[in-house]
Amino acid sequence: MQHSDSDDNTPRQFPEELQKLLQARHHDPFTLLGRHVLGDKEMVRVFLPRAEWVRIVETGCSLQRIDGTDLFEWHGPAGSVPERYRLVWRDSHGAEHVAYDPYCFPPQISDFDLHLFGEGRHWHVYRVLGSHRRQVDGVYGVLFAVWAPSAERVSVVGDFNSWDGRAHPMRVRGGSGVWELFIPGLGTGQPYKYEIRTRHEGKISLKSDPYGQQFELRPATATLIPEEDTYHWHDDDWIAARQASDWQHAPISIYEVHLGSWKRDEAGDFLDYRTLARELVDYVQETGFTHIELLPVTEHPLDASWGYQTTGYFAPTSRFGTPGDFRYFVDYCHQHGIGVLLDWVPAHFPKDAFGLARFDGTALYEHQDPRRGEHTDWGTLIYNYGRSEVRNFLLSSALFWLEEFHLDGLRVDAVASMLYHDYSRKAGEWLPNVHGGRENLEAVNFLRELNTVTHARFPGTVVIAEESTAWPAVSRPVDQNGLGFSMKWNMGWMHDSLSYIQHDPVHRKYHHNDLTFGLLYAFTENFVLPFSHDEVVHGKQSMLYKQAGDEWQQFANLRLLYTYMYAFPGKKLLFMGNEIAQGREWNFDSSIEWHLLDYELHRGMLLLVGDLNFLYRDMPELHRHDFSAEGFDWIECNAADESMLSFLRRDGDSTAVVVLNFTPVPRHGVRIGVPAPGSYRERFNSDSGYYGGSDVGNHGQVQAEEIPWSGRAWSVSLSLPPLAGIVLQHNG
Repeated sequence: MQHSDSDDNTPRQFPEELQKLLQARHHDPFTLLGRHVLGDKEMVRVFLPRAEWVRIVETGCSLQRIDGTDLFEWHGPAGSVPERYRLVWRDSHGAEHVAYDPYCFPPQISDFDLHLFGEGRHWHVYRVLGSHRRQVDGVYGVLFAVWAPSAERVSVVGDFNSWDGRAHPMRVRGGSGVWELFIPGLGTGQPYKYEIRTRHEGKISLKSDPYGQQFELRPATATLIPEEDTYHWHDDDWIAARQASDWQHAPISIYEVHLGSWKRDEAGDFLDYRTLARELVDYVQETGFTHIELLPVTEHPLDASWGYQTTGYFAPTSRFGTPGDFRYFVDYCHQHGIGVLLDWVPAHFPKDAFGLARFDGTALYEHQDPRRGEHTDWGTLIYNYGRSEVRNFLLSSALFWLEEFHLDGLRVDAVASMLYHDYSRKAGEWLPNVHGGRENLEAVNFLRELNTVTHARFPGTVVIAEESTAWPAVSRPVDQNGLGFSMKWNMGWMHDSLSYIQHDPVHRKYHHNDLTFGLLYAFTENFVLPFSHDEVVHGKQSMLYKQAGDEWQQFANLRLLYTYMYAFPGKKLLFMGNEIAQGREWNFDSSIEWHLLDYELHRGMLLLVGDLNFLYRDMPELHRHDFSAEGFDWIECNAADESMLSFLRRDGDSTAVVVLNFTPVPRHGVRIGVPAPGSYRERFNSDSGYYGGSDVGNHGQVQAEEIPWSGRAWSVSLSLPPLAGIVLQHNG
C-alpha cells in the first residue's frame, strides 16, 4: 500500500499549488485537475500515478507529461473537449484503461443536504454520505462522501487505484467539512477506505467509512461499495398491522438472540442470515415468542465484543451475509408473524484506529477531554451528543435500521452510561454540566429527539431502554418531561428475583420482600422483565445453576421462576439457551447446547416456556394491563413464613388467579380468597409431569366456596405443588 507523502520527490521549482497536489496536500484538487476554460483556450490536466501515456478518447489528443511527475496536460482552443470526457492510458504493466475523468464532474451533494446535516436534522443523510452507485449525466459510477472538517486532504483509496492516496483526492464542500468525489466506472463490492491527512501534523491515516453499508469479513476492515438494494419486500400486511397496533396492551414476549452462537453448522461455522431466518423462525413459532431481539448485528471487528463494539452503524455484519440477506431475514420473520428488534449502541464506540476515533486527526465524534470523552472501564470513547453532525449520525443510523430493514424497534444499550457524567467514575474523573450537576444534558436531549423522531416516522415501532438507575420517566412521553422511550428493562425486578431464588428455600422467608418490593414501582414505567445475556456470563452462572438445591429442585425452581415472570406485570424477555435450562454459561464462540434436549428435564423446560408463552398470549388477563395497576391485585403478599405469593391479573371482568409456592413442600388444603363465585380452571401448573414435575395439582379445576378469606367473600381450597406455580382462570 502506497502512501502519499512524497515531499522528497517533488521538484521545488513548481508553483506552490502544484507542489501541494503532487505532495497530496491540496484541499481542493478540482482547481487544478480536470478541464479548465481560460478565455479562448482550455486545458485538461490529470494526475495518473504509474501511467505511461494518456489520451482524451473523444478527441484523440495526447496529454504531455510534466517532467519528473505523473501530471499530464493538454492545451488547445476552447470548445475542443466536451464537458464529460474519457481518458485512455497505459500503466507501467502495459495494461490499458479507459474511464471518465472524475475531475470533469461538478459537485453532487446539494447545498440543502449540507445545510440539514450541519443542523443535525438530515434524517436520511446515510443516502448522501458514504458510497452510493449513481448515474451522473448518463455516466454510472460511485459517489463517495465523508465528513472530516479538520482534514487537510481526504482521498478515496482501494484496489481500483492501488490504494494510492494521490490518485483520487476529494473536494471539500466549503465550511460543511464534507468531502465528496464521484468516480465513474466503479461497481459494487469493491473495498475502499478514506486516506486522511491531518491539517497540522500532516499525519496520514486510513479510515473505514462511518456511513459504510457493507464491510469486508473481519479481520479485514475495509468498507465495500454496497450492493444495490433490489430486494422485493413481502411484509406489507405486517407493516400495516404494526402501524395500527396497540402494542402497550398486546402480548410481547422477546427471544434475545446472538446470531453467531444460537446455532452453527457441522463444521462449527456461522449460519448465514437466510438459513438462520428459516431455522430460527420455525423454532420461535414453536416456542411461542412474539419477537426476536438481536444482539448487535451492526458491523464490529471483535467477536468477543458480542457486537457492542460497533464500527459500522449502517451495515449488517458480513459474518452472516450481505445486506440483502439480512433484509430476507427480517422479511421472513414478518411473513411468519415474528417481530424483529435490534440491539443498538449509541453509548460508546471503540478506539480502533480504522474507526471513528480521532477520525480527522481531532476528537471529531468524541469529546477531547477524556473526562467527557472516554469510558475507561470499557476502553471505549463517548459520543459528543452536543455536536449537530454527531447527533445526526446517530439519529440517521437509528432511522436507517427502521426504514431500510423494516425493523420493529430498537433496544438502546447502556442508557445509564449516557445519562450521567459520573457514570463509573470517581470524584475528579468527570466534569459537571453547565448547572454543576452530573446529568449529561446533551445526551438527554439526544435521547428525547431519538424517541420523538422514530415514533413519529414509524408508528408502531418501539424503542426500549436498558437503563439501570432510578432516572424518572424513562418511558414517559417527552411532552410530559420523560425521555420518550416505549419501554424500559426492569433491572430492579430482575436482580431481586434472582437474588431471592438463589436462597435455600429454608431461608427464603427472610427475603420475602425481594418478591413483593417490585410492585411498589411496577407501574411507574412501561417495564420489560428481562433474563438477558448479561445474567449468564462472566461467572454469574447459567439460569439453571443459579437455583438452590439438588438437580430436581434446581429445575423446579427455574420452572417456578419463569412462571412468576410470565404472571408478573410487564413484557417478557428470555435470552437464548435459558429456555432449555442450559447448564454452562453462554459462550459467544459456540452453539447452544442443543444436545441437552435429549434429556427429559431440559426438554420439559422448553415445553414449559412454550406453554407459558402461549398462555401469556392467549389470556388477556396476563398481558392487557402489563403497564397499569388496574390489571393487578394482591390476594396475599405477606405469607413470608410459608414463602407463598398469590395475586390476581385482570382484564375487565376476566380474572386469572396466580399462586406460587417457593418451598419444596407440597401443600394441600391451602385456602385462597377469590373475587367471585364459580369454577376456576387450572390453566397452568409448572409441576406438571409433562415438564418434569411431580404432578401435584387440582384435577383441572376448583370450585369457589362462600367462605370469606383474605378480605374476600369467596375462596377456593387448593393443592399447591412444591416449588411451583399455578394459574387459574375464572370460568364464571
